[in-house]
Amino acid sequence: MTDYNLIFGAVLLFNVAVTFRASSYYKKYFPSPTDTNKNTSRDETSTEAKSSEELTPLSGENDGRDSFRDNDKEKHDADLERGGDPPVVSTSVNAASDNAANIRHAQLLRKYLIVYLLAALSDWLQGPYVYALYDAYGYSQHEIAVLFVAGFGSSMVFGSFIGGMADQCGRRKFIILFAVIYAMSCMTKHFKSFSILMVGRLLGGVATSLLFSVFEAWLIGAHASAGLMSHLGKAFSTAQYGNSIIAIIAGQIANKAANHAEFKPSAEGSGFYTGGYLGPFDVSLVALIVCGLLASALWEENYGESPAENDDDEKAKSSASGALKKAYYTTISNPDILSCGIISSLFEGSMYIFVFMWTPALTTLSKEELGDEFEGLPFGVIFSTFMVCCMAGSSIFSIAMEKLKPEQLAVTVFGVAAFAFAMIVLSASATSTFLAMNLFEMCVGMYFPSMGTMKGMIVPEDKRAAIYNLFRIPLNFIVLFSLLTDLTPRVSFILCGTMMVVATLLQIRLRTRRIGGGN
Repeated sequence: MTDYNLIFGAVLLFNVAVTFRASSYYKKYFPSPTDTNKNTSRDETSTEAKSSEELTPLSGENDGRDSFRDNDKEKHDADLERGGDPPVVSTSVNAASDNAANIRHAQLLRKYLIVYLLAALSDWLQGPYVYALYDAYGYSQHEIAVLFVAGFGSSMVFGSFIGGMADQCGRRKFIILFAVIYAMSCMTKHFKSFSILMVGRLLGGVATSLLFSVFEAWLIGAHASAGLMSHLGKAFSTAQYGNSIIAIIAGQIANKAANHAEFKPSAEGSGFYTGGYLGPFDVSLVALIVCGLLASALWEENYGESPAENDDDEKAKSSASGALKKAYYTTISNPDILSCGIISSLFEGSMYIFVFMWTPALTTLSKEELGDEFEGLPFGVIFSTFMVCCMAGSSIFSIAMEKLKPEQLAVTVFGVAAFAFAMIVLSASATSTFLAMNLFEMCVGMYFPSMGTMKGMIVPEDKRAAIYNLFRIPLNFIVLFSLLTDLTPRVSFILCGTMMVVATLLQIRLRTRRIGGGN
């Protein structure tokens, strides 16, 4: 019998350990020899600077100081004329510069997270209750499948060009548009009308495309504008860690909201319903309103290309189709961008299939082990364990990035993910299967900051959101295939493992081109 609470406790302790190791507190209390040498050098430089300040005469005002500067400049010019090396920048200046960059990054990250995590909260609140709500309305499994397929199809079709529009018109505007569209999708859930629910699914598909492309594009653009690209990996790692925490919190909030009031029509014979499974969607609606308002108030606008380059009326008229064509040709002509797109589709496709299949897989194994004693799975504990594993994965990414480049780390991530799926397929017990699933969730936690950092360096800024949405087209094909075919959990996991092997091989080639090839 699988002790899910024990596994959750062990995973939680492991997460605490790796999170502490990835934090600045670890470096403070357990500095490495390199950090110690740096601190010593800074202290010595600081002491020398203070001594020179004490020796500098206070009288003479600016005249004396200017003459010193002039003499230094003349000496510097003479050294360069003789072929000498330029003066080395003081360590204290570098330290001050690093300090200033860290402060700017912390401010930028706070602005990003408060908006992004509200958007993530709105999405997590809805996820577990979409199917349950359609079922409560009395729709058949086939009708529910049609609604789900429409949502993914909408994301695939509309997302292909809406990202280019965001690059052209402004990413902050489209993040506000995301909040509006997703809020409208939440409102449609109150109507027991298949056509209205279909409209809601179409709107939800567009919103999902924006959520998984424009937010990331804005973050990278903001880092580039602020000269903070070296901090990008940390930003993605922190966002992924926060996203996992939000997922756990959302589960608790959604559960309370769903049980707060009875699910019933607002009036006798009315098609407008309230209460029950609609509660999480109402909370999500509030989160989206706040998200849009904060994005409008806190975020600066950034573009895929300078607005000055888009003054031509002809360009403006064809911005959506033109941006899509440019993004497509850029993608297929650049092997690094194309590899990123295929790899991300393979991994995220396997992730979606995993989400669909882990419940029947664990249920079947538990029933075989327990027989009549089986009383159901503790879904809350299992989901929380998965999210804590994601948090641990994002912390492991931060630790690994101290010595590895994201291209190198990603090879390990995909290789371990392939191994995890092999364990799931070959395992005959619920316990070992669940442990393998947790290993895959750790890979998920490492994947998003790794791939986010790689795409930030590889994808051109002027077409970023458009290309990110192109990446989602094969992903949606994979998801639709898994929805429309009647694959067993075992066959589905074999498919996932195969996709991970292919992703590993493609990542090895990408790593070779970018690091081994001197790029």
